[in-house]
Parts: sequence; C-alpha cells; structure tokens
Amino acid sequence: MTNTLTTPPVAPLLERLFADAARSRQLLGELFGQLSPEERAARMSDPGVDYRAFYSRAKEIHMPVSPATGALLYMLARANGARAIVEFGTSFGISTLHLAAALRDNGGGRLIGSDFEPNKLAQARANLEAAGLADLVEIREGDALETLARDLPATIDVVLLDGHKPLYARIFAGLAPHLRAGSFVVADNTDACPDYTALVRAPGSGYLSIPFAGDVELTMKL
Repeated sequence: MTNTLTTPPVAPLLERLFADAARSRQLLGELFGQLSPEERAARMSDPGVDYRAFYSRAKEIHMPVSPATGALLYMLARANGARAIVEFGTSFGISTLHLAAALRDNGGGRLIGSDFEPNKLAQARANLEAAGLADLVEIREGDALETLARDLPATIDVVLLDGHKPLYARIFAGLAPHLRAGSFVVADNTDACPDYTALVRAPGSGYLSIPFAGDVELTMKL
C-alpha cells in the first residue's frame, strides 16, 4: 500500500532536504567552534544564552530531526490516528513534512507549527507547498511561549519539541492540558534539557517516557 511519506512529491523532497541539512552541518560547526558534543549541549541548555540571537545567526542551518526520528513521527501519528498536532521549532519543515504526511494519510487534520526566524518560515512554507501539504499546516511566527499558548485544539494527539531546549518544560506545561490518553510527545536533543526529562519521567507524572535513539525522548500520556 502506498502512502504520502514514501511517494512523490514528498519522498524526493525529503531526500533533497536531508542532503541540504547534511551540508549545513559545517556551518553549525563554525558557530560552535571546537566544542565537543557535550559542550555544545551545555551551551544550548544554558538559560543565559540569547537564543534569539543564536537562531538568527543559524538561519541557514537546518538542525532537523534525523531520518529515523522523522519516520518515528509519521508512525506515531498514524498509529494513534492523529488529527491535531503541535510542533515547537519548525525550521525548514523536515519534521513538519513527516507529520503532515501522516495527517494526510489519516484523512486530514491540522498541524500548528512555530518559528520566529523569517527565512526559515518562508522556506518551510515553500516546502509544504511543493509537497502538496500546505492546506494541513499553520505555522505561527513569533515566540512559541506566546504563539503556542493560544487558539489550540481542545485535544492534541502528537507534540514535537524541537526548538530551544531550555524552553521544553515551559512549552510542554502549556500543551499538557490538551493531551489525551494515548497522545505522544517526541522531544529531540533532550541531552540539553534534563529538567524536561525529569518532569515526564517522574513517578506519578501520568506519562510513560523512555529515551529513543540516543537523545530523543518518547513520551506517551497514560
């Protein structure tokens, strides 16, 4: 059986975007200099870092989910029949394409994304148009602490956290009241946000949460 994710126009577009992302990693290295991966995580988890300034400098860098995490997002959204999805950190839209493809194959729905970097917003919207998925996605421009704090679906089926790491716990707290039993939350690069993982793994939290593929946290609302 064919699906939207693995057939044109989405599949070749994702292949190109992942190749672009691989080439942009050199620019990321230039931003961080000679820092080790552990030092990079510590730098990005520092609440004193001006994340707006950093991401403005990184406007040409993808920093996407991995292909495996993208496939996981599609699978989770298909598995729980997602119709309402929220994404913190749209960037160039690689993860958005995976999630929107799942909505299409589920029969429709709405994905609310967020980013404050105009160049990335324009590119993400163009990619969604090219994929034929733009009708399913609303990308809100601005600070996610504000844009994802209003006009949300009553029930959210899937959440992706892939923006500024120290904000994960705060963004999650605002979205949590909308999660239903069986909703999934995927958080990327959680080695840089121990406060978030402590929150969702805490006994009695109402969530089952495990690490997936190294620095990804997979959480289900019980």
